[in-house]
Amino acid sequence: MSVAIVTGSGGLIGSEATKFLAGKGLSVVGIDNDTRGRLFGTEASTRRSWTCLTQTLPSYSHVEIDICNIDAVTQVFAKHGRAISLVIHAAGQPSHDWAARQPMTDFSINANGTLTLLEATRQFSPDAVFIFCSTNKVYGDTANRLPLVERGTRWELAAEHSFFEHGINESMSIDGAMHSLLGVSKCAADLLVQEYGRYFAMKTACFRAGCLTGPGHNGAHLHGFLSYLVRCAVKDEPYRVLGYKGKQVRDNLHASDLVKAFWLYFQQPRFGEVYNSGGSRVANCSVLEAIKTVQDLSKRSMRWSYEDKPRLGDHIWWISDVRRFQSHYPTWRPTKDIAAMLAEIHAGWVERGL
Repeated sequence: MSVAIVTGSGGLIGSEATKFLAGKGLSVVGIDNDTRGRLFGTEASTRRSWTCLTQTLPSYSHVEIDICNIDAVTQVFAKHGRAISLVIHAAGQPSHDWAARQPMTDFSINANGTLTLLEATRQFSPDAVFIFCSTNKVYGDTANRLPLVERGTRWELAAEHSFFEHGINESMSIDGAMHSLLGVSKCAADLLVQEYGRYFAMKTACFRAGCLTGPGHNGAHLHGFLSYLVRCAVKDEPYRVLGYKGKQVRDNLHASDLVKAFWLYFQQPRFGEVYNSGGSRVANCSVLEAIKTVQDLSKRSMRWSYEDKPRLGDHIWWISDVRRFQSHYPTWRPTKDIAAMLAEIHAGWVERGL
């Protein structure tokens, strides 16, 4: 049986990918040691998720190791060797704020961990497809130099700009910008994935995602915009809006739509590819717009406050242009808008008994 390795298998993307691949008949080996729980607290833990996968999916096996542990990772890849046809690397440290507090640990997880996985793939499973969950943070704050217009509830790109209709594409420079320490560590990993694809002729791809979400997301204070916002509404906890008048815009992509994109790439892989991946013009919102929708869903006002100082390197406006991926895989498109995703997330938090 063909084997897929999924790192961060208890997280939002990892768990979604694991269930999808098991449904396609692959044997899935999940790697997750609940680093998320240690970084962001027990409510953000992935342990419950991957325990459930172990109990419900006969073709799933779990390995609780650190992706930075070269010997442990090597043992997993050596065990399965050329039976490994796919590696989905969805593990990582995802928070701006946490990275600034512990840059050595952040870089070790995001950059060194990715290098460890790439090298293990090259040594033991060189024909495998390697998919990396990258981020739009590799572009730094370059997007903030775009001509923006302030609207009632959002910032919007000036209509005459070439990025207006479809969003930001892969031509945006990663140089000369403030990235945040998170952006730097993910950028290093992103470049490594590209280089292994081009230099060693490996089938690698970086999916540069913006906000990813879904009902399986354990949003925490430092990470997980929509999920954490809904969680605060359901639990009647305070929510802080940081900078840009709350009008900063993000596109959001449902985890299931991203995993479908992974599958299409796996079926027809390329070498050292880069794809901006997000909800595009189909699914985007400002913080203020999201708050209003969540208040309508919960039928009560949220307790939220505003701080004028934004996070360093944070985007004012980001909508992904996904046409490059669609030009290679024309059947793919985002299927869920913001209202549908927020309704799912809200139902998910309520179901958990909060």
